[in-house]
Amino acid sequence: FDTIALSQLAKDRVLLSGVRGEAPPATLKVGINELGGYRNSIAIALTGLDIAAKATMVEAAFWDACAFGPDDYESVVSQVIRTDKADPGTNEEATAVWRLTVKDRDEHKTGRAFSGAMVETALASIPGLYSLTGAPSGSEPYGVYRPASIPASAVPQYVHVDGGVVEVGSVAPTGDTAVVVEDTPVEPGDLGPTRALPLGALVGARSGDKGGDANLGVFVRSGSAWPWLDGFLTTERLKALLPETARFAVDRYRLPNLHAVNFVIHGLLEEGVAASTRQDAQAKSLGEWLRARVVEIPEALL
Repeated sequence: FDTIALSQLAKDRVLLSGVRGEAPPATLKVGINELGGYRNSIAIALTGLDIAAKATMVEAAFWDACAFGPDDYESVVSQVIRTDKADPGTNEEATAVWRLTVKDRDEHKTGRAFSGAMVETALASIPGLYSLTGAPSGSEPYGVYRPASIPASAVPQYVHVDGGVVEVGSVAPTGDTAVVVEDTPVEPGDLGPTRALPLGALVGARSGDKGGDANLGVFVRSGSAWPWLDGFLTTERLKALLPETARFAVDRYRLPNLHAVNFVIHGLLEEGVAASTRQDAQAKSLGEWLRARVVEIPEALL
């Protein structure tokens, strides 16, 4: 990916050239899967006025009724999801959501003892309260996935033929074949007036998961826009545009030939997709969220 060059030959015809390879490392990728414990969630509708105050009151009433406190769980995530709108034209547009998710290795703590606590205070709580998760339910087990690496020498390869077993040694090339890409950032220069527009007016993006980490690739279609993207979308700027990533370690990789940068946000998805408490547990929409953020874009590039 460091060396791929793309050329448009004709409509629907693209040439990939200049690709140089490297010898594989002395390690192999592995995935570690295990039972993480049990989890449960409740989601309560917060409708109309005073959303923040209603969320505070509902949460206080819940923990007062619950047999366990927040410190008794291995993980507690409380979120207010503001899907409500001012002067709502529909009941749904008037509604935000308070969502509480707990995780623990003790199934009893995350079962009906947790989910049933809201029922006890529902009629003595905020006006208009109703649950979006329905009746109290039991907890569910969740898995943890961790990508890792191990020495390739620890994983011998065998071929089974006609009842016999033959060990096959590695045929991968060895030696120093490191590819050094000679590329330095290009200053975009003065591009003139700018306009406040969603970043997606100029860039494309694709995102997804790898264990607990999120991958986010961002690209432009033209060589003239690449220096601007490279200079504009720094790690610091990404964290400012996507505040939920600010507390995580982020790696940034430049792919100049593809006019792209790739970010790896470590830990955004917690212990992996099956364990994540994010609404988008696979980070599939992370790129589209970034494209929706309004920034100053040079008019010359639009």
